[in-house]
Amino acid sequence: MSEGLMSGLRYGKWGVAAAVFAVALGFFSPGAANADVVVPLPDGHIEGPGVKITSLGERAIISPSLADNGAGRTSWVSGNVTADVDTPDGVVGPNNGPKNFPGTNNSGTHGSSNLTTGYIVGCQVNLGTFSANSSFTVSATPSLSGGFSFPLSPGQVQWVAINNIELIKSGSYTINYQDIPMEIQGCGGYAQARQVSVVEIIGTDYHKVSLYGQPFSIG
Repeated sequence: MSEGLMSGLRYGKWGVAAAVFAVALGFFSPGAANADVVVPLPDGHIEGPGVKITSLGERAIISPSLADNGAGRTSWVSGNVTADVDTPDGVVGPNNGPKNFPGTNNSGTHGSSNLTTGYIVGCQVNLGTFSANSSFTVSATPSLSGGFSFPLSPGQVQWVAINNIELIKSGSYTINYQDIPMEIQGCGGYAQARQVSVVEIIGTDYHKVSLYGQPFSIG
């Protein structure tokens, strides 16, 4: 397999672009902060019908809020997620699953199998028990200039999608991202974030496999 780097996007097998996302002008490098805290996070792995998802090298760098207003905080997230899939080539079908849940109908899928990686971020919410059956209301947050900046009220959970890859053929697909900034404002209490990677397989039988990372504090 050959890989090249062009315009901030990493290309893996099948020539599909996986996210690296250049940090936009206006965001500062996390290394420039004086009080950064580096949080290494454990690797993860899960298997389901025709799917293996592996998360490696995930980390978060927690920085003081760029707005410096006492009610915000910034994290810079990095990771590498690989999905090995056995999917019917070229099969398409309808969008399935509950709306507003990570990896479902937030990834722009139009009926093909897909891999989505992102984060759920909560204010005064314990994300350790978060699952597809959770009662939380999850709102989607669009990417802004290569990163994320959004208000977060107590008890609220936001879903931010890092990247999505359509799984057109069986094989191995990777999403790799480095120092993606997430700027949170308005959370007066503790905040947590958690990586979520989802593979949805379209075919005769629809099925979905989700890998949850370890929750970490953003302060």
